[in-house]
Amino acid sequence: MGARTIDGRTVAERVMEELRQEVAALRAGGVWPHLTVVLVGDDPASATYVRSKAKKAEAVGMRSTVVRLPAEVAEAELVARVRALSDDPDVDGVIVQLPLPPHIDEAAVIEAIDPAKDVDGFTPENAGRLFRGDASGLVPCTPKGIVALLDAYDIPIAGRHAVVVGRSNIVGRPAAQLLLMRDAAVTMLHSRSGPIGRFTREADIVVVAVGKKHFFGPEFVKPGAVVIDVGIHRDEAGHLVGDVHPAVAEVAEWLTPVPGGVGPMTVAMLLKNTVLAARRRRGWRDVAGA
Repeated sequence: MGARTIDGRTVAERVMEELRQEVAALRAGGVWPHLTVVLVGDDPASATYVRSKAKKAEAVGMRSTVVRLPAEVAEAELVARVRALSDDPDVDGVIVQLPLPPHIDEAAVIEAIDPAKDVDGFTPENAGRLFRGDASGLVPCTPKGIVALLDAYDIPIAGRHAVVVGRSNIVGRPAAQLLLMRDAAVTMLHSRSGPIGRFTREADIVVVAVGKKHFFGPEFVKPGAVVIDVGIHRDEAGHLVGDVHPAVAEVAEWLTPVPGGVGPMTVAMLLKNTVLAARRRRGWRDVAGA
């Protein structure tokens, strides 16, 4: 018997419907949430992600703007544009599509975003708040979506051993922190951890975010585990695949598919953060579950 599917599309659509209602209420009160995405260069994958974000924002009734800049833009000019968007009272959320060209310091650009508009949750202020144990700020979207998926399927977190494979500031570290804040016993693995199976085969929940196609095979999984696949790649035939090998489905109890697992939840959480930012900037109270 194969693993049961954690369907991110279905859960994300429920979130989107809640957001449609919330945005309609905000607009009735004179507030029209506005997400602005800064895209540097013409990388096809980045352009596709940006179009998807803008389309989903408009689908829930929000405004979206894409600011396109050439790949050779100077770092100082990019930082100035980001600061201008942060200062614009008409903008509620600002994100800079990553990765940036190699001549640009990503940290300097991220730090130019007003933390109150940092709907990706990447600024030092929002990251620091999270690692202080406070998830009430703007939390990174993929980790936030992972926890929301576990909750949607009533998968227990407290008391479970969760292993996070990957330690990026975008997924691995914040995912580990959110799971820790939900009372999981968390182990974080990385390229210097040595053989990972000695840890993952003891895990109840495994989050795989290493950026390597089909890296995580069934030999790394404890029977009955929950496996969350954050990776997304194109195989030789052009199909979307993840970091997790399909054979893991024969061992795990629960598994997120690629596509249709974590990806839709990441976008849904981005929009949720944007609505949250719009409310807070105007002193409106948070809605339940924000």
